[in-house]
Amino acid sequence: MLTSKQRAELRAQANSLETTLMVGKGGAAENVILEAEKLLDARELVKGRVLETAMMTAREASDAICEATGAEGVSTVGATFVIYRKSAKLEEARKAKEKVAAAAKKKVNPVRAGRQRRRAQAKAEKERRDQYFHDEAVKAAIERRKQFYQD
Repeated sequence: MLTSKQRAELRAQANSLETTLMVGKGGAAENVILEAEKLLDARELVKGRVLETAMMTAREASDAICEATGAEGVSTVGATFVIYRKSAKLEEARKAKEKVAAAAKKKVNPVRAGRQRRRAQAKAEKERRDQYFHDEAVKAAIERRKQFYQD
């Protein structure tokens, strides 16, 4: 079930679509439904038109096609209707495209990466050196204290 926001977005996308599905005097016959299936698999969003010779309204044709194909009616205006069904092929293509875009977004600057690595190494070396001198200073203080109390 589409939400009203999704339906509004699909209606906006359908404005620029060409009418690709025609329902004639045969109504929503098997050949029209097969054509709708092909179009829905290829595009997801299909704009159709009911000709004057058909003995049904655009709403009736849209409902019949939606029921047969598992699609959802987006809008009906006059003799024109728009139907939508999510396509698995297009979904996979979208995911692959997003994956490529994400990989392109993660480009690493080798100069910056090298500089960051050298800074991290220098910081680790400084911490190691500081720890060594701290330990030596503690040992020296302990030795002095032992010397002081022995005397």
